[in-house]
Amino acid sequence: MLFLNINPIIRLRGIEKPFSFLVRNGFTNHTAHYLLSGSSRSIRLDHIEKLCLLLKCTPNDIINWRPKSGTLPDEKTPLNNLRLNESSSFDLKTTLMNMPIDELKSLTEKMNKAISDKNISI
Repeated sequence: MLFLNINPIIRLRGIEKPFSFLVRNGFTNHTAHYLLSGSSRSIRLDHIEKLCLLLKCTPNDIINWRPKSGTLPDEKTPLNNLRLNESSSFDLKTTLMNMPIDELKSLTEKMNKAISDKNISI
């Protein structure tokens, strides 16, 4: 079954009040609740587009797939690319807080160089 899972992206983006963020960006209270709880059985395509623009991601980043319980999926199905990988989720804030200062400085320098090489403004 396909399901929407925006919480990992919300955490990675450092959004501390996701409900308020969604409402402030045009989602109704009802829709924001269902988007965050992952319990929505359907979602409008314009909502997916809006989420992707707000979170700077693709639909593949927020849509996951899990096989129906009791079934064995074909290992070659392309839907496997959408399977939720719990080990890949992490808390960036905690990672940065626990990183030694020399590694943090090095990471900052690499990020600044990458940004300037691509002429990206923050």
